[in-house]
Amino acid sequence: MNAMNPNQPQSGIDYLNSIAPQQQKTPLTRSLRPIHYVLGIGILLILLVIIGAIINGIAYGAKAPPQQLAARLATTARIVESSQPYIKSGKLRTLNSNLRLFLTDINRDIAAPLKTVGIETGKLDPNIITQEAGTQLSGRLEDARLEARFDTRYAEEMAYKLGSTLELMEKIYNSTGSASLKSFLESAYKDLETTQKAFADFNNDQS
Repeated sequence: MNAMNPNQPQSGIDYLNSIAPQQQKTPLTRSLRPIHYVLGIGILLILLVIIGAIINGIAYGAKAPPQQLAARLATTARIVESSQPYIKSGKLRTLNSNLRLFLTDINRDIAAPLKTVGIETGKLDPNIITQEAGTQLSGRLEDARLEARFDTRYAEEMAYKLGSTLELMEKIYNSTGSASLKSFLESAYKDLETTQKAFADFNNDQS
Protein backbone atom coordinates (compact mmCIF):
# COMPACT_ATOMS: atom_id res chain seq x y z
CA MET A 1 0.00 0.00 0.00
CA ASN A 2 1.39 3.37 -0.94
CA ALA A 3 1.65 6.09 1.70
CA MET A 4 -0.67 8.98 1.19
CA ASN A 5 0.98 11.86 -0.62
CA PRO A 6 0.40 15.12 1.29
CA ASN A 7 0.31 16.89 -2.02
CA GLN A 8 -2.39 14.59 -3.34
CA PRO A 9 -5.68 16.47 -3.87
CA GLN A 10 -8.26 15.82 -1.13
CA SER A 11 -11.80 14.78 -1.83
CA GLY A 12 -14.62 17.17 -0.96
CA ILE A 13 -15.60 15.21 2.15
CA ASP A 14 -12.03 15.06 3.42
CA TYR A 15 -11.64 18.77 2.91
CA LEU A 16 -14.81 19.64 4.83
CA ASN A 17 -13.77 17.39 7.70
CA SER A 18 -10.39 19.04 7.90
CA ILE A 19 -11.73 22.58 8.18
CA ALA A 20 -14.70 21.81 10.51
CA PRO A 21 -14.20 22.95 14.14
CA GLN A 22 -13.38 20.04 16.41
CA GLN A 23 -16.05 19.66 19.15
CA GLN A 24 -14.55 19.00 22.53
CA LYS A 25 -16.20 16.26 24.46
CA THR A 26 -16.89 16.97 28.15
CA PRO A 27 -16.33 13.95 30.36
CA LEU A 28 -19.53 12.70 31.94
CA THR A 29 -18.04 12.77 35.43
CA ARG A 30 -17.12 16.43 35.04
CA SER A 31 -20.63 17.37 33.98
CA LEU A 32 -22.09 15.59 36.98
CA ARG A 33 -19.88 17.23 39.59
CA PRO A 34 -22.22 20.18 40.39
CA ILE A 35 -25.07 17.71 40.94
CA HIS A 36 -22.89 15.67 43.25
CA TYR A 37 -22.02 18.77 45.26
CA VAL A 38 -25.67 19.75 45.63
CA LEU A 39 -26.69 16.25 46.65
CA GLY A 40 -23.82 15.99 49.10
CA ILE A 41 -24.68 19.29 50.74
CA GLY A 42 -28.35 18.32 50.91
CA ILE A 43 -27.59 14.98 52.55
CA LEU A 44 -25.23 16.66 55.00
CA LEU A 45 -27.89 19.20 55.99
CA ILE A 46 -30.44 16.42 56.48
CA LEU A 47 -28.02 14.51 58.69
CA LEU A 48 -27.31 17.64 60.75
CA VAL A 49 -31.05 18.19 61.26
CA ILE A 50 -31.54 14.56 62.32
CA ILE A 51 -28.59 14.69 64.71
CA GLY A 52 -29.85 17.97 66.18
CA ALA A 53 -33.31 16.49 66.71
CA ILE A 54 -31.82 13.45 68.44
CA ILE A 55 -29.68 15.62 70.71
CA ASN A 56 -32.66 17.83 71.58
CA GLY A 57 -34.78 14.77 72.26
CA ILE A 58 -32.17 13.34 74.61
CA ALA A 59 -31.82 16.68 76.39
CA TYR A 60 -35.59 16.99 76.77
CA GLY A 61 -35.86 13.43 78.03
CA ALA A 62 -33.25 14.13 80.69
CA LYS A 63 -35.00 17.31 81.83
CA ALA A 64 -38.54 15.95 81.81
CA PRO A 65 -38.49 13.99 85.14
CA PRO A 66 -37.06 16.89 87.21
CA GLN A 67 -39.65 19.21 85.68
CA GLN A 68 -42.35 16.66 86.50
CA LEU A 69 -41.17 16.61 90.10
CA ALA A 70 -41.24 20.40 90.40
CA ALA A 71 -44.71 20.59 88.88
CA ARG A 72 -46.02 17.72 91.00
CA LEU A 73 -44.73 19.19 94.25
CA ALA A 74 -46.33 22.54 93.43
CA THR A 75 -49.66 20.88 92.60
CA THR A 76 -49.56 18.73 95.73
CA ALA A 77 -48.92 21.80 97.88
CA ARG A 78 -51.96 23.51 96.37
CA ILE A 79 -54.19 20.47 96.98
CA VAL A 80 -52.93 20.06 100.54
CA GLU A 81 -53.62 23.73 101.26
CA SER A 82 -57.14 23.68 99.82
CA SER A 83 -58.05 20.40 101.56
CA GLN A 84 -57.19 21.44 105.10
CA PRO A 85 -60.58 23.07 105.90
CA TYR A 86 -62.49 19.89 104.94
CA ILE A 87 -60.56 17.46 107.14
CA LYS A 88 -62.47 16.45 110.26
CA SER A 89 -60.03 14.10 111.96
CA GLY A 90 -57.68 15.89 114.33
CA LYS A 91 -54.91 13.40 113.60
CA LEU A 92 -55.29 13.81 109.84
CA ARG A 93 -55.42 17.59 110.18
CA THR A 94 -52.11 17.56 112.07
CA LEU A 95 -50.57 15.22 109.51
CA ASN A 96 -51.77 17.40 106.65
CA SER A 97 -50.55 20.56 108.35
CA ASN A 98 -47.07 19.07 108.72
CA LEU A 99 -47.13 18.06 105.06
CA ARG A 100 -48.11 21.58 104.09
CA LEU A 101 -45.09 23.02 105.91
CA PHE A 102 -42.83 20.40 104.36
CA LEU A 103 -44.06 21.19 100.84
CA THR A 104 -43.61 24.91 101.42
CA ASP A 105 -39.97 24.33 102.27
CA ILE A 106 -39.28 21.78 99.54
CA ASN A 107 -40.86 23.90 96.81
CA ARG A 108 -38.57 26.73 97.85
CA ASP A 109 -35.42 24.63 98.26
CA ILE A 110 -35.75 22.68 95.01
CA ALA A 111 -35.09 25.75 92.85
CA ALA A 112 -31.31 25.85 93.41
CA PRO A 113 -30.53 22.17 92.67
CA LEU A 114 -32.75 22.23 89.60
CA LYS A 115 -30.70 25.12 88.23
CA THR A 116 -27.67 22.85 88.21
CA VAL A 117 -29.41 20.75 85.53
CA GLY A 118 -30.63 23.75 83.57
CA ILE A 119 -34.21 23.95 84.87
CA GLU A 120 -35.97 27.10 86.08
CA THR A 121 -38.94 26.36 88.32
CA GLY A 122 -40.74 29.39 86.92
CA LYS A 123 -40.27 28.24 83.33
CA LEU A 124 -41.46 24.65 83.29
CA ASP A 125 -42.72 22.99 80.13
CA PRO A 126 -46.44 23.92 79.73
CA ASN A 127 -47.26 20.35 78.69
CA ILE A 128 -45.74 18.97 81.88
CA ILE A 129 -47.58 21.56 83.97
CA THR A 130 -50.84 20.43 82.35
CA GLN A 131 -50.05 16.76 82.95
CA GLU A 132 -49.32 17.42 86.62
CA ALA A 133 -52.22 19.80 87.21
CA GLY A 134 -54.07 17.29 89.43
CA THR A 135 -57.45 18.11 87.90
CA GLN A 136 -58.80 14.57 88.23
CA LEU A 137 -57.56 14.26 91.79
CA SER A 138 -59.27 17.50 92.77
CA GLY A 139 -62.47 16.22 91.19
CA ARG A 140 -62.35 12.96 93.15
CA LEU A 141 -61.76 14.81 96.40
CA GLU A 142 -64.68 17.11 95.70
CA ASP A 143 -66.92 14.10 95.12
CA ALA A 144 -65.72 12.61 98.41
CA ARG A 145 -66.47 15.87 100.22
CA LEU A 146 -70.02 15.93 98.86
CA GLU A 147 -70.49 12.30 99.91
CA ALA A 148 -69.24 13.05 103.46
CA ARG A 149 -66.28 10.67 103.24
CA PHE A 150 -63.54 13.17 102.67
CA ASP A 151 -61.05 12.03 105.33
CA THR A 152 -60.69 8.43 104.20
CA ARG A 153 -60.57 9.32 100.52
CA TYR A 154 -58.10 12.13 101.09
CA ALA A 155 -55.76 9.88 103.07
CA GLU A 156 -55.90 7.24 100.31
CA GLU A 157 -55.31 9.74 97.52
CA MET A 158 -52.50 11.52 99.33
CA ALA A 159 -50.76 8.24 100.18
CA TYR A 160 -50.83 7.33 96.49
CA LYS A 161 -49.74 10.81 95.38
CA LEU A 162 -46.79 10.88 97.73
CA GLY A 163 -45.88 7.33 96.78
CA SER A 164 -45.68 8.22 93.10
CA THR A 165 -43.63 11.29 94.02
CA LEU A 166 -41.16 9.10 95.92
CA GLU A 167 -40.82 6.84 92.87
CA LEU A 168 -40.13 9.87 90.69
CA MET A 169 -37.51 11.13 93.14
CA GLU A 170 -35.78 7.76 93.06
CA LYS A 171 -35.79 7.75 89.26
CA ILE A 172 -34.22 11.20 89.10
CA TYR A 173 -31.67 10.32 91.77
CA ASN A 174 -30.48 7.31 89.78
CA SER A 175 -30.19 9.21 86.50
CA THR A 176 -28.86 12.66 87.39
CA GLY A 177 -25.21 13.57 87.50
CA SER A 178 -25.77 16.63 89.66
CA ALA A 179 -24.36 16.18 93.17
CA SER A 180 -26.50 19.08 94.39
CA LEU A 181 -29.71 17.53 93.09
CA LYS A 182 -28.77 14.12 94.49
CA SER A 183 -28.18 15.62 97.93
CA PHE A 184 -31.50 17.44 97.84
CA LEU A 185 -33.41 14.33 96.76
CA GLU A 186 -31.79 12.15 99.39
CA SER A 187 -32.84 14.49 102.19
CA ALA A 188 -36.33 15.15 100.84
CA TYR A 189 -36.97 11.46 100.20
CA LYS A 190 -36.41 10.47 103.82
CA ASP A 191 -38.82 13.06 105.19
CA LEU A 192 -41.48 12.45 102.54
CA GLU A 193 -41.29 8.68 102.97
CA THR A 194 -42.26 8.97 106.65
CA THR A 195 -45.20 11.22 105.80
CA GLN A 196 -46.37 8.96 102.99
CA LYS A 197 -46.41 5.98 105.34
CA ALA A 198 -48.43 7.94 107.90
CA PHE A 199 -51.09 8.73 105.27
CA ALA A 200 -51.12 5.12 104.11
CA ASP A 201 -51.64 3.89 107.67
CA PHE A 202 -54.33 6.44 108.57
CA ASN A 203 -57.35 4.39 107.49
CA ASN A 204 -55.95 1.24 109.10
CA ASP A 205 -55.61 3.09 112.40
CA GLN A 206 -59.21 4.27 112.14
CA SER A 207 -60.65 0.77 111.72
